[in-house]
Amino acid sequence: MLRQIDPKTVEYPESDGEPMGETGFHVALMVYVIGMLRAYFHHKADAYVGGNMFLYYEEGDPRQCVSPDVFVAFGVSPHERRSWFVWQEGKAPDVIFEFTSRSTRAVDQGAKRGLYAYLGVQEYFLFDPLGDYLRPRLQGFRLVDGSYQNIPMVDGQLLSEPLGLRLQANGAQLDLFEAATKRRLLPPPEMTDALAEVTDALASAESEIARLRAEVERLSKGK
Repeated sequence: MLRQIDPKTVEYPESDGEPMGETGFHVALMVYVIGMLRAYFHHKADAYVGGNMFLYYEEGDPRQCVSPDVFVAFGVSPHERRSWFVWQEGKAPDVIFEFTSRSTRAVDQGAKRGLYAYLGVQEYFLFDPLGDYLRPRLQGFRLVDGSYQNIPMVDGQLLSEPLGLRLQANGAQLDLFEAATKRRLLPPPEMTDALAEVTDALASAESEIARLRAEVERLSKGK
């Protein structure tokens, strides 16, 4: 006879020991977007902005979890959490962002997309900051009748209805604008210098990649 496990005694890990992001650029972007969204929604008593934490969606089975890069949930308390438990919160997040790369493309476009739709995540955004593979590098999906439909790009921007924001790729950066006023959201002051350093480093890296590609092309033509 199988021993019954009390779900209340199950341990849910808070970390898997893996790095926070794919690259330093992904980490900086994650922190940057979380900071902007938290500053924007700080006045709301029923909104929570989180990221890089485990989201558990089946009580009693700690294997059933995922770790979104950034997410926003409405209708919940804004208090800080160590993990997100769908059965405790009564819902999944409303909007999820994944900062994707070539090494994560399969799960970001496959398993996660299917899971988020199943959990009822209203909007799902993919952003490829390094331009590894996604064309265009910013894409959005809205849940319609249980499945995701592409959010149309208008003037280079995607509208997030739950957030009331428009999203726009700006190189490796993701710009956010108030949909009603078109005002661009700014990061907290303490993040500005760090973001500038990362942006400069990325520009140098992209320049070097372009130079190497041109050199490889030149050499291949000379064969």
